[in-house]
Amino acid sequence: MSGSPQRRFMLDEEQLPTHFYNVAADLPVPLPPPLNPATHEPIGPEALAPLFPMELIRQEVSSERFIEIPEPVRAAYRSFRPSPLIRALNLERELQTPAHIYYKYEGGSPPGSHKPNTALAQAFYNADAGVRRLVTETGAGQWGSALAYAGSLFGIETKVFMVRVSYEQKPYRRSFIQTFGAEVVPSPSTETDAGRRILAVDPDSSGSLGIAISEAVEVAAGRDDTNYSLGSVLNHVLLHQTVIGQEAMKQMELAGEAPDVVIGCAGGGSNFAGIAFPFLRDRLGGRSSTRFLAVEPASCPSLTRGEYRYDFGDSVGMTPLLKMHTLGHEFRPAPIHAGGLRYHGMAPLVSHLYDQGFIEARAYAQNACFAAAVQFARTEGIVPAPESSHAIRAAIDEAIEAREAAQKKVILFNLSGHGYFDMAAYDQYLAGTLTDVEYEPAQEEPVAV
Repeated sequence: MSGSPQRRFMLDEEQLPTHFYNVAADLPVPLPPPLNPATHEPIGPEALAPLFPMELIRQEVSSERFIEIPEPVRAAYRSFRPSPLIRALNLERELQTPAHIYYKYEGGSPPGSHKPNTALAQAFYNADAGVRRLVTETGAGQWGSALAYAGSLFGIETKVFMVRVSYEQKPYRRSFIQTFGAEVVPSPSTETDAGRRILAVDPDSSGSLGIAISEAVEVAAGRDDTNYSLGSVLNHVLLHQTVIGQEAMKQMELAGEAPDVVIGCAGGGSNFAGIAFPFLRDRLGGRSSTRFLAVEPASCPSLTRGEYRYDFGDSVGMTPLLKMHTLGHEFRPAPIHAGGLRYHGMAPLVSHLYDQGFIEARAYAQNACFAAAVQFARTEGIVPAPESSHAIRAAIDEAIEAREAAQKKVILFNLSGHGYFDMAAYDQYLAGTLTDVEYEPAQEEPVAV
C-alpha cells in the first residue's frame, strides 16, 4: 500500500553482534553469589568444574561488560541471524490503537526459537574444551531441539531429559530432537536416582523442569566424559541471548523510534533477558525511562507470587543455592501447554533486577494467552509458541491502554518462537476444552540460609 509505514527492519550479516553484553557490569548493587548448600558459603569456580567447561564458568562469574563471540559461533548464527524486527501494523489496525507495536521474531532459527543463541555457544565452548557428550533437560522441547541441533554442528553427542507431560503432548518435538541425533528420555525416568525417588512417591508424575534438571545433573556429575548444559536461568545463558536485544536496538534506530516498554515471556528468564538487558543498560545508567515487563503463567508465577530467597535450582537439591524468586524447589507446576515456563524459580539476574525495581512482572492464565495468540496469528500470520503468547497478551493489553488513554506508546516484545509443534494446544483452545489452573503454593520448608 503506497505511503504505508515500513513493516520489516532488517540488518545485514555484517551487523551481527560481535560481543555478548553482560548486564552484571552495570548493576548498581552486585548480584548475590551462589552458595554451597552444605556450608552456605559462596562457591568458587571450582564447584562448577564437574559440569561446565572453564570458559562458561568464567562467563558465569564475569563482571566484564562485553565478551567476544567466537567466530565459529558467529558463523553458525549467520544461518538465521540477524533476525527480523517487524512492526505489527495489522494488529495495530485491529486494535485501533495509537500504539506502535514491534516484535523481534526468533522463530526463524532451525529449531524455531531463540534457544540456539546459547545452545550454539555452549556446544562450541564444550567442543573446544574436548567434551564430546552433553546432557540436559527440556520443558516444551525448544531447548532440547536447540542443543540437539548445536551438538550435531559441533560433533557432540546429546542426551535430553524431557518433562514427561511435554514428551506426551508434543511427539513431533521428540522426533525433531531425535532427527538431529540426540537421545530423548521422558522425565522423571528410572535411569537416575532422582527420577526413581520421584516415581516412588508419584508413579504418575507429569514431571517438571526442576525434576529433569536433577536427572541431567546427576548423569553429568556421575560421568567424567559428560558435561551438563542448561537452557536458561544461569548468568552465561542469559549473556548469550543478548544478541537479540543488541540487534533490536539497531533495528529500532532504523525505525526511528525507542521503546516505551520492552516485553518478554518469562519462565527461567533467558528470552526476556535477551531482549531486555541491552536496552536496560541505559535505564541502569539513568539515560532512559523505558519500562521492562516480564510475563509469566498464572499457574507458575515465580516473580509475582514467589519469595526472593536462596533455593535449589533443581527439585531434588543437587545444585548450588541460588538467590532467586522461587515458588519452592519442590513445587510441581500444573501441566499447562507453555512447558518452557513451568519452572519453580526465576534467573538470579532477572530476580535481582526485579527486586531492585528495574523490572515489572505480570501473570496471565493460559486461555487469555491463547486468545491473544489466535488474534496475533489472524492478523500477523505467525502462529506463536504458547510461551510467546504471554508476551503477546501483555503487548495487546499495553496497546489497549494506549487506545483508552489516547496516547502514543511504542511497544517492543520478543516473539521467542513459533508454535507449529504446539497445534494440539491450539486444538484444545479452539474446541473450548483448554482449562485455566490456579496457582497452589508448595507445602515445603524454605532452605535455611
